[in-house]
Amino acid sequence: MLDDLLRIFLNPEFYAAALRVATPLLLAAMAGLLAERAGILTFGMEGMMLVGAFFGVLGSSLTQNVWWGFVLAAVAGTVMALLYAVMVVSIGAEQVVSAVALNIFAFGLTSFLFSAIFGVSEVPMQVPRLSEWDIPLLSQLPIIGPIFFQQMPLAYVGLALLPITQFVLFRTSWGLNIRAVGEHPHAADTLGINVFWVRYVTILYTGLMAGLGGAFLSIGQLGTFVDGMTAGRGFIAYTAIVFGKWTPIGTFLGCLLFGTADALQLRIQALNLGFIPYQALIAMPYILTLLILIFVVGRASWPAAYGLPFRREE
Repeated sequence: MLDDLLRIFLNPEFYAAALRVATPLLLAAMAGLLAERAGILTFGMEGMMLVGAFFGVLGSSLTQNVWWGFVLAAVAGTVMALLYAVMVVSIGAEQVVSAVALNIFAFGLTSFLFSAIFGVSEVPMQVPRLSEWDIPLLSQLPIIGPIFFQQMPLAYVGLALLPITQFVLFRTSWGLNIRAVGEHPHAADTLGINVFWVRYVTILYTGLMAGLGGAFLSIGQLGTFVDGMTAGRGFIAYTAIVFGKWTPIGTFLGCLLFGTADALQLRIQALNLGFIPYQALIAMPYILTLLILIFVVGRASWPAAYGLPFRREE
Protein backbone atom coordinates (compact mmCIF):
# COMPACT_ATOMS: atom_id res chain seq x y z
CA MET A 1 0.00 0.00 0.00
CA LEU A 2 2.82 2.41 0.87
CA ASP A 3 4.39 1.81 -2.53
CA ASP A 4 1.07 2.57 -4.22
CA LEU A 5 0.67 5.79 -2.26
CA LEU A 6 4.23 6.80 -3.08
CA ARG A 7 3.58 6.28 -6.78
CA ILE A 8 0.52 8.53 -6.51
CA PHE A 9 2.52 11.38 -5.00
CA LEU A 10 5.37 10.98 -7.50
CA ASN A 11 3.05 11.16 -10.51
CA PRO A 12 2.60 14.69 -11.98
CA GLU A 13 -0.86 13.69 -13.20
CA PHE A 14 -2.00 13.52 -9.57
CA TYR A 15 -1.12 17.19 -9.04
CA ALA A 16 -2.69 18.11 -12.38
CA ALA A 17 -5.88 16.36 -11.23
CA ALA A 18 -5.71 18.18 -7.88
CA LEU A 19 -5.61 21.50 -9.72
CA ARG A 20 -8.57 20.50 -11.89
CA VAL A 21 -10.58 19.48 -8.84
CA ALA A 22 -9.63 22.73 -7.07
CA THR A 23 -10.61 24.93 -10.04
CA PRO A 24 -14.35 25.32 -9.21
CA LEU A 25 -13.37 26.07 -5.62
CA LEU A 26 -10.87 28.70 -6.77
CA LEU A 27 -13.40 30.40 -9.03
CA ALA A 28 -16.01 30.64 -6.28
CA ALA A 29 -13.78 31.28 -3.26
CA MET A 30 -11.49 33.93 -4.75
CA ALA A 31 -14.57 35.91 -5.80
CA GLY A 32 -16.44 35.18 -2.58
CA LEU A 33 -13.45 36.53 -0.65
CA LEU A 34 -14.22 40.04 -1.91
CA ALA A 35 -17.82 39.81 -0.75
CA GLU A 36 -16.64 38.43 2.58
CA ARG A 37 -14.25 41.35 3.01
CA ALA A 38 -17.20 43.64 2.31
CA GLY A 39 -19.04 42.08 5.26
CA ILE A 40 -21.26 39.60 3.38
CA LEU A 41 -21.61 35.94 4.36
CA THR A 42 -21.13 33.84 1.21
CA PHE A 43 -22.67 30.61 2.45
CA GLY A 44 -25.01 30.82 -0.53
CA MET A 45 -22.24 29.97 -3.02
CA GLU A 46 -23.49 26.38 -2.97
CA GLY A 47 -26.77 27.40 -4.56
CA MET A 48 -25.06 29.72 -7.04
CA MET A 49 -22.74 26.91 -8.13
CA LEU A 50 -25.63 24.48 -8.47
CA VAL A 51 -27.66 26.71 -10.78
CA GLY A 52 -24.47 27.36 -12.75
CA ALA A 53 -23.98 23.62 -13.16
CA PHE A 54 -27.53 23.14 -14.46
CA PHE A 55 -27.75 26.15 -16.75
CA GLY A 56 -24.30 25.36 -18.12
CA VAL A 57 -25.66 21.98 -19.26
CA LEU A 58 -28.84 23.62 -20.55
CA GLY A 59 -26.93 26.19 -22.58
CA SER A 60 -24.49 23.62 -23.93
CA SER A 61 -27.37 21.34 -24.89
CA LEU A 62 -29.48 24.02 -26.61
CA THR A 63 -26.63 25.55 -28.59
CA GLN A 64 -24.32 22.54 -28.88
CA ASN A 65 -21.59 25.00 -27.93
CA VAL A 66 -19.86 24.65 -24.58
CA TRP A 67 -18.95 28.34 -24.39
CA TRP A 68 -22.59 29.42 -24.56
CA GLY A 69 -23.13 27.00 -21.71
CA PHE A 70 -20.61 28.88 -19.63
CA VAL A 71 -22.21 32.21 -20.57
CA LEU A 72 -25.64 31.00 -19.45
CA ALA A 73 -24.12 29.57 -16.27
CA ALA A 74 -22.52 32.91 -15.45
CA VAL A 75 -25.82 34.72 -16.02
CA ALA A 76 -27.73 32.21 -13.87
CA GLY A 77 -25.21 32.48 -11.03
CA THR A 78 -25.41 36.28 -11.22
CA VAL A 79 -29.21 36.22 -11.06
CA MET A 80 -29.07 34.02 -7.95
CA ALA A 81 -26.54 36.42 -6.44
CA LEU A 82 -28.83 39.35 -7.25
CA LEU A 83 -31.66 37.62 -5.40
CA TYR A 84 -29.37 37.13 -2.42
CA ALA A 85 -28.16 40.74 -2.59
CA VAL A 86 -31.72 42.06 -2.53
CA MET A 87 -32.44 39.98 0.57
CA VAL A 88 -29.36 40.79 2.61
CA VAL A 89 -28.35 44.26 1.35
CA SER A 90 -31.57 46.01 0.38
CA ILE A 91 -33.97 44.31 2.80
CA GLY A 92 -31.37 43.59 5.50
CA ALA A 93 -32.50 40.00 6.08
CA GLU A 94 -30.48 37.69 8.32
CA GLN A 95 -27.65 36.44 6.14
CA VAL A 96 -27.34 32.85 7.39
CA VAL A 97 -31.07 32.23 7.00
CA SER A 98 -31.09 33.88 3.57
CA ALA A 99 -28.13 31.81 2.38
CA VAL A 100 -29.72 28.56 3.55
CA ALA A 101 -33.00 29.52 1.83
CA LEU A 102 -31.09 30.32 -1.37
CA ASN A 103 -29.37 26.94 -1.34
CA ILE A 104 -32.64 25.06 -0.77
CA PHE A 105 -34.30 27.06 -3.54
CA ALA A 106 -31.44 26.29 -5.93
CA PHE A 107 -31.65 22.55 -5.26
CA GLY A 108 -35.40 22.45 -5.79
CA LEU A 109 -35.27 24.68 -8.87
CA THR A 110 -32.53 22.74 -10.66
CA SER A 111 -34.09 19.37 -9.83
CA PHE A 112 -37.49 20.48 -11.13
CA LEU A 113 -36.15 22.11 -14.30
CA PHE A 114 -33.90 19.17 -15.12
CA SER A 115 -36.79 16.70 -14.85
CA ALA A 116 -39.16 19.01 -16.74
CA ILE A 117 -36.77 19.78 -19.60
CA PHE A 118 -34.72 16.61 -20.01
CA GLY A 119 -37.02 14.02 -18.44
CA VAL A 120 -35.98 10.96 -16.46
CA SER A 121 -33.75 8.36 -18.11
CA GLU A 122 -31.58 5.49 -16.97
CA VAL A 123 -28.88 6.61 -19.41
CA PRO A 124 -27.22 9.90 -18.37
CA MET A 125 -27.58 12.63 -20.98
CA GLN A 126 -24.40 13.98 -22.53
CA VAL A 127 -23.73 17.49 -23.80
CA PRO A 128 -20.65 19.16 -25.34
CA ARG A 129 -17.97 19.60 -22.71
CA LEU A 130 -14.80 21.61 -22.33
CA SER A 131 -11.49 20.25 -23.60
CA GLU A 132 -7.97 20.90 -22.39
CA TRP A 133 -5.85 23.70 -23.80
CA ASP A 134 -2.17 22.85 -23.93
CA ILE A 135 0.05 25.92 -23.87
CA PRO A 136 2.70 25.56 -26.59
CA LEU A 137 6.26 24.90 -25.38
CA LEU A 138 5.35 25.31 -21.69
CA SER A 139 3.21 22.17 -21.74
CA GLN A 140 6.28 20.17 -22.78
CA LEU A 141 8.31 21.16 -19.73
CA PRO A 142 9.10 18.24 -17.41
CA ILE A 143 6.97 17.89 -14.28
CA ILE A 144 5.45 21.40 -14.24
CA GLY A 145 4.30 21.20 -17.86
CA PRO A 146 1.64 18.50 -17.31
CA ILE A 147 0.58 20.07 -14.00
CA PHE A 148 0.13 23.72 -14.94
CA PHE A 149 0.08 23.98 -18.72
CA GLN A 150 -2.07 21.04 -19.86
CA GLN A 151 -5.27 22.23 -18.25
CA MET A 152 -8.73 23.47 -19.16
CA PRO A 153 -9.04 27.23 -19.78
CA LEU A 154 -10.89 27.93 -16.53
CA ALA A 155 -8.04 26.31 -14.59
CA TYR A 156 -5.77 29.04 -15.93
CA VAL A 157 -8.38 31.61 -14.86
CA GLY A 158 -8.40 30.09 -11.38
CA LEU A 159 -4.61 30.41 -11.12
CA ALA A 160 -4.71 33.99 -12.40
CA LEU A 161 -7.25 34.99 -9.77
CA LEU A 162 -4.64 34.90 -7.00
CA PRO A 163 -2.47 37.80 -8.23
CA ILE A 164 -5.53 39.66 -9.55
CA THR A 165 -7.41 39.43 -6.25
CA GLN A 166 -4.31 40.27 -4.23
CA PHE A 167 -3.70 43.36 -6.36
CA VAL A 168 -7.32 44.54 -6.37
CA LEU A 169 -7.82 44.05 -2.65
CA PHE A 170 -4.61 45.68 -1.42
CA ARG A 171 -3.36 47.90 -4.24
CA THR A 172 -6.45 49.68 -5.56
CA SER A 173 -8.93 52.23 -4.24
CA TRP A 174 -11.73 49.76 -4.99
CA GLY A 175 -10.07 47.19 -2.73
CA LEU A 176 -9.70 49.83 -0.02
CA ASN A 177 -13.41 50.61 -0.33
CA ILE A 178 -14.26 46.91 0.03
CA ARG A 179 -12.18 46.55 3.16
CA ALA A 180 -13.56 49.79 4.62
CA VAL A 181 -17.15 48.64 4.04
CA GLY A 182 -16.43 45.32 5.74
CA GLU A 183 -14.79 46.90 8.77
CA HIS A 184 -16.62 50.20 9.33
CA PRO A 185 -19.55 50.66 6.92
CA HIS A 186 -20.89 53.77 8.66
CA ALA A 187 -17.48 55.43 8.60
CA ALA A 188 -17.12 54.44 4.94
CA ASP A 189 -20.54 55.93 4.20
CA THR A 190 -19.51 59.15 5.93
CA LEU A 191 -16.50 59.34 3.60
CA GLY A 192 -18.73 59.08 0.55
CA ILE A 193 -18.34 55.36 -0.19
CA ASN A 194 -21.58 53.80 -1.42
CA VAL A 195 -21.84 50.82 0.92
CA PHE A 196 -24.83 49.34 -0.90
CA TRP A 197 -23.09 49.56 -4.27
CA VAL A 198 -19.89 47.94 -3.00
CA ARG A 199 -21.78 45.06 -1.45
CA TYR A 200 -24.00 44.57 -4.49
CA VAL A 201 -21.05 44.47 -6.89
CA THR A 202 -19.04 42.00 -4.80
CA ILE A 203 -22.05 39.70 -4.37
CA LEU A 204 -22.85 39.78 -8.10
CA TYR A 205 -19.21 39.03 -8.92
CA THR A 206 -19.34 36.10 -6.52
CA GLY A 207 -22.45 34.77 -8.25
CA LEU A 208 -20.90 35.11 -11.69
CA MET A 209 -17.74 33.22 -10.73
CA ALA A 210 -19.61 30.63 -8.65
CA GLY A 211 -21.84 30.00 -11.67
CA LEU A 212 -18.74 29.39 -13.79
CA GLY A 213 -17.40 27.10 -11.06
CA GLY A 214 -20.59 25.07 -11.12
CA ALA A 215 -20.50 24.86 -14.90
CA PHE A 216 -16.92 23.62 -14.69
CA LEU A 217 -18.24 20.63 -12.77
CA SER A 218 -21.00 19.85 -15.27
CA ILE A 219 -19.71 20.81 -18.73
CA GLY A 220 -16.06 21.15 -17.85
CA GLN A 221 -15.60 17.69 -16.40
CA LEU A 222 -18.63 15.40 -16.77
CA GLY A 223 -20.64 16.68 -19.71
CA THR A 224 -23.90 16.06 -17.84
CA PHE A 225 -25.96 17.21 -14.85
CA VAL A 226 -26.91 15.27 -11.73
CA ASP A 227 -29.17 16.48 -8.92
CA GLY A 228 -27.10 18.14 -6.22
CA MET A 229 -23.90 17.56 -8.17
CA THR A 230 -22.03 20.38 -6.44
CA ALA A 231 -22.09 18.10 -3.37
CA GLY A 232 -21.14 20.78 -0.87
CA ARG A 233 -18.37 22.39 -2.91
CA GLY A 234 -19.87 25.82 -2.31
CA PHE A 235 -19.55 25.19 1.42
CA ILE A 236 -15.98 23.98 0.92
CA ALA A 237 -15.20 27.18 -1.01
CA TYR A 238 -16.52 29.14 1.97
CA THR A 239 -14.40 27.03 4.31
CA ALA A 240 -11.34 27.78 2.17
CA ILE A 241 -11.93 31.49 2.81
CA VAL A 242 -12.12 30.85 6.54
CA PHE A 243 -9.06 28.59 6.38
CA GLY A 244 -7.19 31.36 4.59
CA LYS A 245 -8.25 33.89 7.24
CA TRP A 246 -9.88 36.11 4.62
CA THR A 247 -6.65 36.60 2.63
CA PRO A 248 -6.15 35.81 -1.09
CA ILE A 249 -3.04 33.68 -0.55
CA GLY A 250 -4.56 31.73 2.32
CA THR A 251 -7.81 31.17 0.42
CA PHE A 252 -5.90 30.00 -2.64
CA LEU A 253 -3.91 27.51 -0.58
CA GLY A 254 -7.09 26.32 1.12
CA CYS A 255 -8.68 25.56 -2.25
CA LEU A 256 -5.59 23.65 -3.34
CA LEU A 257 -5.62 21.71 -0.07
CA PHE A 258 -9.22 20.60 -0.57
CA GLY A 259 -8.58 19.85 -4.24
CA THR A 260 -5.62 17.68 -3.32
CA ALA A 261 -7.64 15.82 -0.69
CA ASP A 262 -10.42 15.14 -3.19
CA ALA A 263 -8.01 14.01 -5.91
CA LEU A 264 -6.25 11.77 -3.39
CA GLN A 265 -9.41 9.99 -2.32
CA LEU A 266 -10.23 9.30 -5.99
CA ARG A 267 -6.77 7.81 -6.54
CA ILE A 268 -7.03 5.69 -3.38
CA GLN A 269 -10.43 4.42 -4.50
CA ALA A 270 -8.82 3.29 -7.76
CA LEU A 271 -6.38 1.16 -5.73
CA ASN A 272 -9.42 -0.88 -4.59
CA LEU A 273 -8.25 -1.33 -1.01
CA GLY A 274 -10.85 -3.62 0.49
CA PHE A 275 -10.16 -2.71 4.11
CA ILE A 276 -11.06 0.97 3.55
CA PRO A 277 -14.76 1.50 2.69
CA TYR A 278 -15.17 3.75 -0.33
CA GLN A 279 -17.72 5.79 1.65
CA ALA A 280 -14.96 6.77 4.07
CA LEU A 281 -12.77 7.89 1.17
CA ILE A 282 -15.56 9.96 -0.36
CA ALA A 283 -16.10 11.63 3.02
CA MET A 284 -12.42 12.53 3.40
CA PRO A 285 -12.61 16.09 1.95
CA TYR A 286 -15.71 16.82 4.03
CA ILE A 287 -14.09 15.50 7.20
CA LEU A 288 -11.18 17.82 6.45
CA THR A 289 -13.67 20.67 6.05
CA LEU A 290 -15.27 19.87 9.40
CA LEU A 291 -11.93 19.69 11.20
CA ILE A 292 -10.87 23.05 9.79
CA LEU A 293 -14.13 24.66 10.85
CA ILE A 294 -13.64 23.27 14.36
CA PHE A 295 -10.00 24.20 14.84
CA VAL A 296 -9.63 27.30 12.65
CA VAL A 297 -12.88 29.28 12.88
CA GLY A 298 -12.51 29.89 16.62
CA ARG A 299 -9.19 31.64 16.04
CA ALA A 300 -10.19 33.40 12.82
CA SER A 301 -10.52 37.18 12.67
CA TRP A 302 -13.25 38.17 10.26
CA PRO A 303 -14.26 41.73 9.22
CA ALA A 304 -15.79 43.73 12.06
CA ALA A 305 -19.10 44.28 10.22
CA TYR A 306 -19.26 40.69 8.98
CA GLY A 307 -22.83 39.49 8.49
CA LEU A 308 -24.35 42.73 9.74
CA PRO A 309 -26.89 44.68 7.64
CA PHE A 310 -26.15 48.32 6.94
CA ARG A 311 -28.69 51.00 7.69
CA ARG A 312 -27.67 54.55 6.90
CA GLU A 313 -29.89 56.05 9.61
CA GLU A 314 -28.45 53.83 12.38
